Amino acid sequence: MFLPKYPDNPTPQPTHTPIDPAPAPVRRSLPAISLDQKTVAAVLVGGVVLTALLAAVAVTAISVAVAAVVLRSLLRDHHRR
Repeated sequence: MFLPKYPDNPTPQPTHTPIDPAPAPVRRSLPAISLDQKTVAAVLVGGVVLTALLAAVAVTAISVAVAAVVLRSLLRDHHRR
């Protein structure tokens, strides 16, 4: 009752072949960037300098925070006496 009914003589399905195939997409390459050694060296030196400045700011902030905690502790002990 629920079985599918297949045709006795199946007809072959035609294969579709495009008559005029679509043109291939145009590949656009990025413009060639010419980097000389001076430019690379300047970028590296700039990165090192900025990293050193960031590290100096971080160390300074940490030391100021530690000094503030120590001073607060000393002043709190001084007021209790």
